[in-house]
Amino acid sequence: MKIKIILPILLFLVSFSFYAQNEKNDEKREKIKAFKVSFLTTELELTQAEAEKFWPIYNAFDDKQYELRHEKMKTYLRKMNDENVNSLSEKEAATLLSQIESTDKELYFLREKYMSNLKKVLSAKKILKLKKSEDDFNRKLLKQYKEKAGKN
Repeated sequence: MKIKIILPILLFLVSFSFYAQNEKNDEKREKIKAFKVSFLTTELELTQAEAEKFWPIYNAFDDKQYELRHEKMKTYLRKMNDENVNSLSEKEAATLLSQIESTDKELYFLREKYMSNLKKVLSAKKILKLKKSEDDFNRKLLKQYKEKAGKN
């Protein structure tokens, strides 16, 4: 009798914990995204006309890239821990490898389309500046993460 009462409560608490964790990750991602927008806006010195055309292109690319890298690739990576890789059949491994290659191709074509769209909006010099600014932002973010991890 007690197990009938405890089990649903336990399942509720576990599912709530996962929901809260996902919500926390989404909140962190949004904060980082806002910080990145601010950083890139300052670094790129976009005109009003450039900004109006640039941000929709950039945001669409960023969202699709995130989806491919973090959602699809996570599925593959979960299957690739040591225990799972060793227990895969050759056919399953070939299928997984094919899926990873397919996602890599999607990322490549997404980036190619993104660059093509950017060239219609920004000069080559500003596109290079964007690339450098993104790299600088990522280094800055990694540095902050390492500093925060070092304090804990």
